[in-house]
Amino acid sequence: MGNLVATYGFLLVSMLLGSTLGLSVYLPLMAGQLSLASPAFYALGGYLAAILSTKGLTASPDYSVWALLLEMGLAAIAAAILALLVGYPVLRLRGIYLAIATIALVEIVRVVALNLPITGGAVGIFGIPQPFSSAVGYLWIALPLLLLAVAGCWRLQQVRTGLVLSAIREDELAASAIAVNTTRYKVLAFVLGAVLASLVGVVSAHFLNTWNPRQGTFDASITFLAFVLIGGSRSAFGPVLGGMVLTALPEVLRAIGSVPGLWPGLSRLLQDGRLLIFGLLLVLGSIYFPQGLIKPRASRPRRRRTA
Repeated sequence: MGNLVATYGFLLVSMLLGSTLGLSVYLPLMAGQLSLASPAFYALGGYLAAILSTKGLTASPDYSVWALLLEMGLAAIAAAILALLVGYPVLRLRGIYLAIATIALVEIVRVVALNLPITGGAVGIFGIPQPFSSAVGYLWIALPLLLLAVAGCWRLQQVRTGLVLSAIREDELAASAIAVNTTRYKVLAFVLGAVLASLVGVVSAHFLNTWNPRQGTFDASITFLAFVLIGGSRSAFGPVLGGMVLTALPEVLRAIGSVPGLWPGLSRLLQDGRLLIFGLLLVLGSIYFPQGLIKPRASRPRRRRTA
């Protein structure tokens, strides 16, 4: 078991981080807000971690987990402030207009990072210090982060705030008619998603050992959204399943393509065209599983019929 974890440690951590990023998209969707801004906050967290650990507050030859936790706290504060500043004007938009506005935020962050000397420009920042000696060590951060995020989302759905978010998602006009401050609740969901994405960005910067503008792009927005749509957008467990499956899928296809004796054409397709297959599966999943792999009622207990 230990050898298996060590062999696939990098993939396991990537799956956990991908699932957490899916939850960062799921939180605004709880209020019916199609926000694609997660890569912007993901990039923000990564850049803060990279700058602080190489040139700033936490830069040290003996980099420790405590320094990583400090960076996560600072990134959460920075992401919350930016989300508040952006959220109030942007979340007055709805539907596709909101999606376009959040995509614009992703592009603004990418272009700013591309042109600032402190972020390393197009090259990025290399040699980010490691708190662990191997990729497996990051399981001690990635797994608790995912578990806390799932528990938080599940608990949020049970309390009044979660019920209000669900009401806004179903009918925002009706929620406003009963004196619900819909803007405040939508901003709250947006901020929570932003904070979660920034925390993943901090961990990912150290995990990948490098950070550049390619980490937060429009492509990442579509990927994170796919985690939610394929896994299920009405349950906190949907993005977790979608993130794990879709993160592992390209590597699984590449491994299958490397099997000896496989027809050369098929092997080449699986190895070089795995992203094409990945996109095809996304289309088929959206057609045949429109509510995701985990449907809304899958996690609800069935009521017994009484005579």
